[in-house]
Amino acid sequence: MSFLDTLTARVDDVVNGVFNPLSSHLSGFVFAEVSIFGLTFPWIVAWLVVAGAVFTIWFKGVQVRRVGLAVDLVRGKHSKSGDPGEVTHFQALTAAVSGTVGLGNIAGVAVAVTIGGPGATFWMILCGLLGMATKFVECTLGVKYREVHADGTVSGGPMHYLRKGLAERGMARLGKVLAVLASVALIFVGLFAGNLFQTNQSFAQLKSVTGGDDGLLGTSTGALTFGILLAALTGLVLLGGIRSVTKVTSRLVPIMAGLYCVACIFVILVNFTALPSAIGTIISGAFAPEGVAGGVIGALIIGFQRAAFSNEAGVGSAPIAHSAVKTRHPVTEGLVALLEPFIDTVVVCTMTALAIVIASTPSWDKARAAAAETGAAPEGVTLTSDAFATVLPWFPYLLTIAVLLFAFSTIITWGYYGLKAWTYLFGRSSMSEKIYKALYTLFVALGSLLSLASLIDMADAVLFLLAVINIIGLYLLAPVVKKELASFLALVRAGSLKQEPTSPPAPPNHSPTAHETP
Repeated sequence: MSFLDTLTARVDDVVNGVFNPLSSHLSGFVFAEVSIFGLTFPWIVAWLVVAGAVFTIWFKGVQVRRVGLAVDLVRGKHSKSGDPGEVTHFQALTAAVSGTVGLGNIAGVAVAVTIGGPGATFWMILCGLLGMATKFVECTLGVKYREVHADGTVSGGPMHYLRKGLAERGMARLGKVLAVLASVALIFVGLFAGNLFQTNQSFAQLKSVTGGDDGLLGTSTGALTFGILLAALTGLVLLGGIRSVTKVTSRLVPIMAGLYCVACIFVILVNFTALPSAIGTIISGAFAPEGVAGGVIGALIIGFQRAAFSNEAGVGSAPIAHSAVKTRHPVTEGLVALLEPFIDTVVVCTMTALAIVIASTPSWDKARAAAAETGAAPEGVTLTSDAFATVLPWFPYLLTIAVLLFAFSTIITWGYYGLKAWTYLFGRSSMSEKIYKALYTLFVALGSLLSLASLIDMADAVLFLLAVINIIGLYLLAPVVKKELASFLALVRAGSLKQEPTSPPAPPNHSPTAHETP
């Protein structure tokens, strides 16, 4: 074992030893189980699913009734070049999708259909549809209460709408506390779940297809080289702000999602005769007595915990990217954002699940038997890779490319999320931003060497605590969103949007808050 291997192993041991107790207690609280009608599940699952159901009812199925309008907005209808903001609706959508479409769609789904059975797929789709309504609410608020700075750049997200929105409703003190807590949580999750974990897992997949421990990347030097290269690319993108991030994601997301979905479709078509049986298994597994418990556990506990509910609806991360959109009407971006859970969960996650269920590889059967016996979660990426390999032996290499693209897009998007939370707490000075970017890229470089399992597990728990903080605000501010929606729909019906000014807006009258520097 080299000196670098010894050093990183010791760092891992020390960090995990220090944070294991805290991680264990926090995870124990966040994922504590409750029993209702004989069904046991973590209370945090109910918190998120109920929120999606409440907002679906409150806004009368907006994710179904307004999906056509949402697509029109993504295509640029009702948009004008002079609208305040930094990026287009399409660019904001791809930036947010890039932060959610990642290893959870590959590994998390594989774990879900292994632990919960094929029926877990049905419950994932249902939760994805409910999450569309939650995403609509939080991203509308993100634009409504964003800060447009004198240089034209934008800052938005839960820290802004919690502080400003709750102050409007006479709860200023609560809003300030929740905003600070949300910022701290976003930074922590960004560094460990959105950064270090992505680097670590993408390197593991690349290493496995290049010969493992005996291959090109089998040494600690190879791992560090990979980390440094990825850190350099991340740093270059982050230097350009949201415009640079969206420039990359608007090209990368369609390519990576398209590449991955084509591969899944290829697996499905090769095994097309098994498709009706697989769909029947998914539906029957979801509603059979053991399937209901298994489906919930698979899709809403195991897969949910590892993939951060796949699309992060209700967490408050996506509004940061969506807040930068060019628009005069906040609800337009809420409508665009509701497409995000559909792309991420209903399309990409379902593709993964169908490919695994239809391929039905020996490794998947073995993993299901082991999970039933011991309850241990399998290596999700390996199961998906094995499903791909049933079609063509080189398909795992295609999966590796998808993993690398997914991981990189997630890293740069969460880097931007963390930056906005950081500047909210420590100010927008050049030095403050440089410190954060240096710290973030350092974590990227170290991610291929360090596992820091306790901190990654803790980041899972913190992410869901952030959902608690955020959804409290969403409930309190939902009436604001309802007014915004009614106002915009009235303009659409009257055709008044065509008469809106197209000239660039005047510089914003903005004075720095206590969390900003002039």
